[in-house]
Formats: sequence, C-alpha cells, structure tokens
Amino acid sequence: MFVYILTNKTKTTLYIGVTNDLNRRLYEHQYGMGKPNSFTIRYNCFYLVYYEEYASPKEAISREKELKKWRREKKNKLIESTNPNWDFLMLD
Repeated sequence: MFVYILTNKTKTTLYIGVTNDLNRRLYEHQYGMGKPNSFTIRYNCFYLVYYEEYASPKEAISREKELKKWRREKKNKLIESTNPNWDFLMLD
C-alpha cells in the first residue's frame, strides 16, 4: 500500500491519496479515469513528488488521514525531506 502526494506543474496545489498500485493510480489521475470533475483533474495534480509504502491498508489509510490534517508548511517539509528540489518522480 502506498500513500502519495501529487502536485500541479507550478507546485501550488497538493493532493494526498492512498492506493495499492501506485503506477496504476498515477495513470488514472493523469488520464482522468473515474470522475471527470475530480480534484486532480480540476487542479491538474498529476506530478508525483512524494510517496511512502506500507505493509497494510490500515496503516496507509491512517497515514493518509494524518497527512491530510497537516498544514501546507509541514507537508512541504515532508516532501523536501526526500525530494528537496520537488522533482517530478517517475516510477518503473
């Protein structure tokens, strides 16, 4: 299970999600599969800047809820702890 953070091209908006297949979920976000008026489509949040892997869904969902409560400054510091330049991450 993965908790992940996406951003838009100008890095002004963040989206936090959870999934069991990160590659599939990133594809779904990028190509608008699902809801056409979803948050990621409206704000063009397609760029992966951070992710964590968990052994269980319960752990991942708990972490997602925790991160969503954080202020933007704290989220920025979390991203910068592993991705200081906010590079758009690519997965295999």
